[in-house]
Amino acid sequence: MKNKYFLSVMLFGSILGNAQETELKTDSLKEVVVSSSRIDLPFKENSRTIQIVTAEDIKKLGITNVADALQQLAGVDVRRQGVNGMQADLYIRGGGFDQTLLLIDGIKVDDPQTGHHTLNLALPIEVIKRIEVIKGPAARIFGQNAFTGAVNIVTKDVEENSLIAKVQGGSFGQFIAEATGTVSLKESSHIVHFSKNFSEGYRHNTDFDNTNYVLKSQFNKNKLPINLLTSYSERKFGANGFYGILSATEQYEETQASLVGLSTVIKNGNFTWKPRVYWRRNQDEYHYIRSNPSIYRNLHITNKFAAELNGSYESEIGISGFGVEMAKYYISSNRLGDNSREMASMFIEHRFQFFNKKFDITPGIAVSYFSDFDSKSFPGIDLGYQVASNVRIYGNIGYTYRVPTYTDLYYIGPQAIGNENLQPEEAFSEEIGVKWMTSRFDFAFAAFNRDSNDLIDYVRLTESDLVYTPQNNQDVNTKGFETNMEYRFTLNTLQQKIKLGYTFIEDEVKKSNAAYSRYSINSMKHQFVGNYAMQWFKNFSNSIGYRYVERTSGVSYNIWDVSASYQLKAIEFSLYANNIFNTEYVEAGMVPMPKGNVLFGMKYLF
Repeated sequence: MKNKYFLSVMLFGSILGNAQETELKTDSLKEVVVSSSRIDLPFKENSRTIQIVTAEDIKKLGITNVADALQQLAGVDVRRQGVNGMQADLYIRGGGFDQTLLLIDGIKVDDPQTGHHTLNLALPIEVIKRIEVIKGPAARIFGQNAFTGAVNIVTKDVEENSLIAKVQGGSFGQFIAEATGTVSLKESSHIVHFSKNFSEGYRHNTDFDNTNYVLKSQFNKNKLPINLLTSYSERKFGANGFYGILSATEQYEETQASLVGLSTVIKNGNFTWKPRVYWRRNQDEYHYIRSNPSIYRNLHITNKFAAELNGSYESEIGISGFGVEMAKYYISSNRLGDNSREMASMFIEHRFQFFNKKFDITPGIAVSYFSDFDSKSFPGIDLGYQVASNVRIYGNIGYTYRVPTYTDLYYIGPQAIGNENLQPEEAFSEEIGVKWMTSRFDFAFAAFNRDSNDLIDYVRLTESDLVYTPQNNQDVNTKGFETNMEYRFTLNTLQQKIKLGYTFIEDEVKKSNAAYSRYSINSMKHQFVGNYAMQWFKNFSNSIGYRYVERTSGVSYNIWDVSASYQLKAIEFSLYANNIFNTEYVEAGMVPMPKGNVLFGMKYLF
């Protein structure tokens, strides 16, 4: 009956009308300057595997959070536990959640406690301009944690005064209320956002209550702009079975993540300087029994203070990119102890161009110092050749690494015990690819190989072991390929867009003494993603999304989503239906995902 209900809603939406009419901007993506690197280049000139999700893409899909937006990309595996991205881990090309780096406007928001907190600061959709995803060895430019890739969230610019109010409600007692205001003044501009998101939960003890605040300001914007970014996210949620034990049905967790960053851009002749300072804080409180915290309670508080100076220099022989970063990490924890770590890194690369700028080669090297580990250097090189005006072939090769988190090193709990003898993970990666971009059709293909040494995984060495222990017990070869296609066309002058992506990943474990792996057993082998964003009538749009995943455990599932929106002057009505065919599936651990659920919404532009 639920399947029939969702299909009826979809068909009903299809007869109402078509989304707000805009011109087909077929070349806009090609001209986007990718900001997730020290050398700023238009998307079409980059010799790296980079995917971009725009605010318009997110709107057409009808999704409400960054986790769901990233799940639409080939090669990206977001393993959620619940709805609306409430608790999710981010994986790229078969790597672990500790091996992906998240940035916000270029600020690295990694947390030394655990990669489980990577998406705690993922910003609300309403303040995001685009999301840049860089994969493979090219991500080495970011240093530690960008082991398999990095995600940079770029916030919106303020162009005019506006106020948007939005409410949504639906299955499992979900309710979302948001307000976003923008103010453009003569010497400054500001974005202010507040949102509240809560749910009764889709099963016992999976309720949540999330609050977000964002302030982005630019001062002295007509001379030397000073950019201020502040964000605060609080999440309170029941964690039924979230951490490895199905019988642990009464777990509970609260996290508070905040960010304050100051930055500017200084242009002086051929030099461009980008200094920034920032503070990132995270607080994580965990109760094994929600109603009785005294039985078992964790409280971790981490702080990161950092200063960076990135820059570039243009000359007759090309563009040089360089950067220096210094950071201090602190943790205060009743389980992990009080620890600190200093980090310093330097990076330099240069982009040479030959044969009338058709061929480019960018060698680079980064060196990082950690006070509690040996210094690491990771060289690499990017190459690209413009075969034709709309065709580019490229290749990357380089080293990446990751230092253990404090959870890996020191945790002592009922489900896991840390290991102070862990060493950093290392990988040597190669990749080749091709991009073909026309006014209506884009195609990309990339083949990759990664040899990883001393991978850290939480394992049980024997079947009788009751807890997991992190070990440098795996040498893994990961190879595969991914392909993406986008086709844009019009029907009766109305925009249509079809996007398809496929990823194949094969892991060969060369060394492992474990009887059972906590995380890597669930990696992807085959992934297919697709969506059709369509317009049938004026002021009405809808989309159909599809995901197929087959994991190394042999488990596979198909998920269908549907969204629709109708614009009536200043009011927009929306519908988002997830998992419309009630598929039973698991993305992370052993926690079942919810069956079909719906969100109805209304947005008003003042």
